[in-house]
Amino acid sequence: MITLYGHEISGNSYKARLLLSLLNLEYEWVRVDLMKGEHKSPEYLAKNPFGQVPFLVDGGVQLADAQAILVYLGRQYGGEQWLPLEALLLAQVIRWLSTAAGEVRQGPENARLYYLFGAGTNINIERATQKSEFILTQLEQHLSTRSWLEFDHPTIADVAIYPYIALARDGKIDLDAYPNVLSWIERIKQLPGYIPMTGI
Repeated sequence: MITLYGHEISGNSYKARLLLSLLNLEYEWVRVDLMKGEHKSPEYLAKNPFGQVPFLVDGGVQLADAQAILVYLGRQYGGEQWLPLEALLLAQVIRWLSTAAGEVRQGPENARLYYLFGAGTNINIERATQKSEFILTQLEQHLSTRSWLEFDHPTIADVAIYPYIALARDGKIDLDAYPNVLSWIERIKQLPGYIPMTGI
C-alpha cells in the first residue's frame, strides 16, 4: 500500500497526488499540518530529516522530494509513457524537473509563498516576480509549437511544472499574457484521472 504524507495547499504534495491519480493508483493520504509545524516534529523528522512534504512510502521504499517521487512513480508504475529510459528522451524530461526545482521555485512558487503565507522576510518579491515572467515567457514560447512539454503526450515533466504555474495568480502573477500556457493548463485538467487543487 502506498502512503503519501503531505499538505493540501502544498503544490509539491499536489504533484505527487496528481501523478498517483493519473496513474490510477490507490494510496493512503496522511496530512502533515505545516501550520502547526508537524513537519518539524521529531516523529516526522525521523521519517524525513529534511522536514519537508511530500514524503512517500511504498512497501519498503521511503522517498522524500517531489521530483524524486515523480521519477519513482513514473518508472515504477507508468513506464515509458511517463518517464522514458532512452538517454536523450530521459534527459529532456529531467531538464524540466530541474526547471521545477530552479526557475519555477524561484519564481511563481516563491511569489505564492510571499503573498499567501507572509513569508516576506526571506523572499525578494521583485526577484520572484521577474523570475516568474522569465519562466512564463520561456514556457509560452516552448508551448507555441507543441501540446506538451516533451513528446506528443504528457510525462512527469508536465506534472512537475504544472502546479506552481497553475497557482501563479496566488503570487499575483497574471497568466492572461500567456495563452499557450493557459491552453496547456486546460489540457492537463482534461486528462483522465485529473484531480483539482485548491487555488487552481
